[in-house]
Amino acid sequence: MRKSTLTTTEAPKDSMRTIRRVLPYLWPDSAPWVKRRVVVALTILFIAKLVLVLAPFFYKAAVDTLAGDSPDAGWTLGLGAVGLTVVYGLTRMLNVGFQQLRDVVFAKVGQRALRLLALETFTHIHNLSMRYHISRKTGGLSRIVERGVKGVEFLLRFVLFSIGPLIVELGMIALILYVVFDVWYLAVVVVTIAVYTMFTFRVTEWRVKIRKEMNDQDTDANQKAIDSLLNFETVKYFGAERREAQRYDGAMKGYVAAALKTSYTLAFLNFGQALLLNAGLVVVMAMAAVAVGNGELSVGDFVMVNAYMIQLVLPLNFLGTVYREIRQSLVDMGDMFTLLEQPAEVADKADAADLTVPRGEIVFDNVSFGYDAERPILKGVSLKVAAGETVAIVGPSGSGKSTIGRLLFRFYDVVGGGISIDGQDLRDVTQESLHHSVGVVPQDTVLFNDTIYYNIAYGRPEASQSEVEAAARAAKIDEFITSLPEGYETTVGERGLKLSGGEKQRVGIARTLLKDPPILLLDEATSALDTQTESEIQDSLRDMGQGRSVITIAHRLSTIADADQIVVLDKGVIVEQGRHEDLLRRGGKYAAMWNRQAAEEAELGVA
Repeated sequence: MRKSTLTTTEAPKDSMRTIRRVLPYLWPDSAPWVKRRVVVALTILFIAKLVLVLAPFFYKAAVDTLAGDSPDAGWTLGLGAVGLTVVYGLTRMLNVGFQQLRDVVFAKVGQRALRLLALETFTHIHNLSMRYHISRKTGGLSRIVERGVKGVEFLLRFVLFSIGPLIVELGMIALILYVVFDVWYLAVVVVTIAVYTMFTFRVTEWRVKIRKEMNDQDTDANQKAIDSLLNFETVKYFGAERREAQRYDGAMKGYVAAALKTSYTLAFLNFGQALLLNAGLVVVMAMAAVAVGNGELSVGDFVMVNAYMIQLVLPLNFLGTVYREIRQSLVDMGDMFTLLEQPAEVADKADAADLTVPRGEIVFDNVSFGYDAERPILKGVSLKVAAGETVAIVGPSGSGKSTIGRLLFRFYDVVGGGISIDGQDLRDVTQESLHHSVGVVPQDTVLFNDTIYYNIAYGRPEASQSEVEAAARAAKIDEFITSLPEGYETTVGERGLKLSGGEKQRVGIARTLLKDPPILLLDEATSALDTQTESEIQDSLRDMGQGRSVITIAHRLSTIADADQIVVLDKGVIVEQGRHEDLLRRGGKYAAMWNRQAAEEAELGVA
């Protein structure tokens, strides 16, 4: 999350960057209908402004008629005071009607922009690297996206329909004041507008920084709330409800302080705007009153000047609000566009081809990797998984076992060496085709807050119901599912919390079985299961691995004793490699690990 560090000179540049990113949604070459709607909306808007500017002439004529000063223009069509008043009312209604019609015409354009930008942001977040998502704060990220997307339609609507049209309206009124009345009226209006605009922009720029601080505090509070709710069980385990409440309240305290600053400065801005506008209004009306007293203007002229000044005051008052909201939208959208500009650490080459897996041979060639440059994890690992072979990777915690799985799935790119499947370097193929070819059953299966059926079918959405149920049977979970009142339509809760660890793991296994990939990566896939269920699942995974290349990352050595090859990692280096029996005969690190686990299991059995 970015902090509010924009300087006065940087803010306009940041705003222009945001506007440039938004404009293509307003005038896209690929969607002519959008351009047509924009043109129609602007035409309707111009007509509305024209009607609004002409309305005070009817008001003046009605007042002059009532005051006994007959209008000297034939444009009144002989209408009396009542008729002119009705026409004046109709022009006001027409103005409102045209504005609403304009909104109806433009609504589809704004909603299209909102949808496209939301989709672009959502897709981009999924394309960002594993490193980014490990370090991200979910609550803060969701808040940035939420505020940014909401700002899109607002910005499009008000930049198009407020700032530009306001300038047109002010120009029309200024011209009328100059032609119909006197240049001094125009001078007072111009000075009032200039001082008002300068005051509004400067104070608003100051307030934007305060509002940015408030947003940062809001994001922080939201992140803490979501983080706490996601870790509900942990909070309960440690009786930390009060601690979490105090942590959240501390974040909210910062938000409240920033929000109060925002309110106080808003009051100052509103009072300053009202003072300037009313000062200009009083000066112009005093000039008109003197002219009426001298017989230079009629009472109707006095009323018309008043009507035009009110028409100036209202949009100028609105300008303060609109500019403030536009600046805030630019800030919110700037945060979102900064997120969109966050580069993906792992990206496909321009000429990347789809991965083809005719055999499934996997080769790690002198692979080196570290999450941080100062702390290497893998140090020159060379490993070959022959087609259809099952290779188990074992070793102590921190040895780099899971890192090998992440590199195979290309969550990260290797620092040195290379990884290939059937002779194709993973960096030369598309990530989508790689992900389709590798099925993963992780140590901790996380499920969507949806039905069991949805979570299993996630492996292959186009699969039939019978195929989904067959995968569940193979994973030994079909009997459990059918025993539930709602069967496959049972919802699993947030992150699958309504299911036990073993049940979640079996749903994850069924999901991968349904995917039916040519390469399998099992990352301690049965670690959450009891001994009996683990044995059943191992049979299923063994059957599933027939004809496929399988890499099994294991902690319990008894689960991989029948692997074609066992690789022992220690501190990022392969220290032993071979079949189970051979490694035991050597009496090395693997044999020591095996004997230690056997002793622990025997001790537990006695207990």
